[in-house]
Order: sequence, then structure tokens, then C-alpha cells
Amino acid sequence: MSQNKGGCQCGAVRFTTSGDPVRAMACHCTTCKLRTGAAYGIGVYFEDTAVEIDSGELSTFQFTSDTTNRWIQNEFCTQCGSTVSWTLEMRPGLRAIAGGSFDDPDWYQLEAHIWTRSARTDMCYPEDMKVCEMALT
Repeated sequence: MSQNKGGCQCGAVRFTTSGDPVRAMACHCTTCKLRTGAAYGIGVYFEDTAVEIDSGELSTFQFTSDTTNRWIQNEFCTQCGSTVSWTLEMRPGLRAIAGGSFDDPDWYQLEAHIWTRSARTDMCYPEDMKVCEMALT
């Protein structure tokens, strides 16, 4: 079983994931844009039991999405504030890892770009990529 490692910006939080992700998506929703400060966020979703926090301390911030009316809980490093993972009411039993926090951010393949109705107007997508105006179920 493959394992992949990563962590936060300052290195205090380190994690290991085991196996293949359930999903890996680029999300253009308002929440992901605010969480990352970027045009979109990348979530690599695993069964919760496949994610191990090896070191460091995570704080949480839970809120309700203005789009779906469901809760989202961000988990971030208490020292540098980098979001490392999150859980979603709409995906019980799964934990997302911020795609850019892996030591090798190229090991996983993106399945889709989602919530593209909120994307920047100049966004371009690869020809063979699934593009969804809302979330994948």
C-alpha cells in the first residue's frame, strides 16, 4: 500500500496518507478560494482512517457554507496557520488533505474541477478534464 507524506508551511504538522485517494478535485467554490487565497483549492479525499497526523497540533474552524448550507471544518497548524485538512458534512467518513501540502504534490491525479460556476472568468481547463458547475456526488 502506497504512503504519501506532507505537512504545513512551517513543518510543525506532518501527516501520512495510506493508499489511493477516494477523490482528488480542484474546487472553485467561494470557501476554497477564501481558504487558500487562490483561484481554487485542491482537495485530495481519503477515508478518515487512511490519514495519520504524525506530529504537530491542529486547530479547527467550523462554519456553514453559504452555498450548500452544510458544515465544513477546516483543520490548520496552530503555529503557521496553514490549512492541512478539512472534513465536510456532505462527505461523511472522508477527510480532505490540501493538495499542495503533500511533499510530492504530483503523485495524485485530479478527477475534476468542481463548482466552476464560481470560477474566475479567465479559467482554462485541460481538454480531458471533467468540469462540473456544482459538486460531484
